[in-house]
Amino acid sequence: MRVLFMGTPEFAVPSLRALIDEHEVVAVVTQPDRRRGRGQKYAFSPVKQVALEHGLPVLQPERMGTEELHHELQGYQGDLFVVVAFGQKLPDAILALPPLGCINVHSSLLPKYRGAAPINAAILAGDTVTGVSTMYMGSGWDTGDIILQVEEAILPRDTAGSLHDRLMVRGAELLQETVRQIAEGRAPRIPQNHSQATFAFKLAKEDAFFGFNRPAEELDRLIRGMNPWPLAYTEVRGEKVKIWEALPCSQGGTPGKVLALEGSGLLVACQQGSLYLQQVQRPGGRVVSGADFANGLRLSIGDIL
Repeated sequence: MRVLFMGTPEFAVPSLRALIDEHEVVAVVTQPDRRRGRGQKYAFSPVKQVALEHGLPVLQPERMGTEELHHELQGYQGDLFVVVAFGQKLPDAILALPPLGCINVHSSLLPKYRGAAPINAAILAGDTVTGVSTMYMGSGWDTGDIILQVEEAILPRDTAGSLHDRLMVRGAELLQETVRQIAEGRAPRIPQNHSQATFAFKLAKEDAFFGFNRPAEELDRLIRGMNPWPLAYTEVRGEKVKIWEALPCSQGGTPGKVLALEGSGLLVACQQGSLYLQQVQRPGGRVVSGADFANGLRLSIGDIL
């Protein structure tokens, strides 16, 4: 089958590799090169890197709605367009181009968690199961008919990063089976129940801020759900301190009070229970243990953060 692929980040890479192994990928569309890092040098997207390794044509439009792009995509004569974490909405004119339609890989069990941050949302909500869906694309955001779904357990200490890495592999496997079924003319189309839809909007750095006047279990989910981006942070003595790892504990006290310095960690009381801060980062500094962080700020038992 002739497949045109659209995707940008690491999440899309296993799906692209799976398609290259089994089908003729006629072209790859990805986001334009962006300045990254301290040096602000232009960098390729992970998808572009793989496409170039395989000698595939790469298109990087700033906008998807131009007539020029429409004609260019039409010229590749793709039977099927596959979209995985691309980052731009497709206009109806492009959705109508491939005879077998446009399909998408989405990292939730739709209609739950439509939108840009479904993996984070599942952890923040305290879910124990999530998954991946493939669907036919329509004009709405993640509203199209479902083709296949697969479940994935959320482990007790999963971060958004660790869950992301498993789901991107499961997504590639599900995509392979989805494309096989489409090619054989036996792929299902299951309309979504829109009344059951929930949404996972794009995260901002401000969403990751917390104070200790919240339950420890809730803060634990926030810390794991915001790792590796945008990273949960709190304010300690006027500094924005990032929390990479923490464990919820049962011991309680006045919210923000330092309860103990145990082993390599720092125990801080919350509204309910407490958080054992394990990996912490001060502005411009490296990631250190909770104990080293406390020593650096000369924190003592009884101090209020």
